[in-house]
Amino acid sequence: MKKLLFAMLLMGAVVTNAQSQEVISSSTGNGYVGDFSNEVKVNFFNLIALGSIEIGYERFLSSDHSLDLQLLLNDRFGFNNENKGKKYKTNSAQVSMNFYFGGNNTDQLPRGRFYIYPLAKLRFGEFEETVDGGVTTTNMNAFMFGAGAGYKWEISDHFAFGPYASVTRGFSDEVADRFARIEVNAGFSLGYRF
Repeated sequence: MKKLLFAMLLMGAVVTNAQSQEVISSSTGNGYVGDFSNEVKVNFFNLIALGSIEIGYERFLSSDHSLDLQLLLNDRFGFNNENKGKKYKTNSAQVSMNFYFGGNNTDQLPRGRFYIYPLAKLRFGEFEETVDGGVTTTNMNAFMFGAGAGYKWEISDHFAFGPYASVTRGFSDEVADRFARIEVNAGFSLGYRF
């Protein structure tokens, strides 16, 4: 419970700090953010493949970096399935800082850039599986650190999409008894900028 409270306070402080900063316009940056400082997005790949709902909000602090908040509903551990009596009852909240680089300074669309990001993630919930006719429950509450990378194409003034992948390390001994400490996640997001 203390870890959950700490993570929520940390995320709240980061969001408050991000909202108080001015976004640098495209005339002083490299032309990628334009007049838009916000992006809402959904990971449609995992929605289709796993039934996991991943929604996010990205706040551009400049043309080269942004604060990214994600909410993952029905979060799976990596890409594990729910066959043979397995059931994930887990959700997660994730915060990351995206650093954009590469690409060329152009006003022509489409254009794209690579980005890398460190992340912190808090997962909460339970995992149930049928073992010898009974149900075994694993507490999935865990705090995780990791890093990721992706590529984002801007296909219009308001829409951007692209693939990304991340690797995290969990710090829960109970989760590590059932799953590996290292988790890989990937997806393909579609975002709307405003």
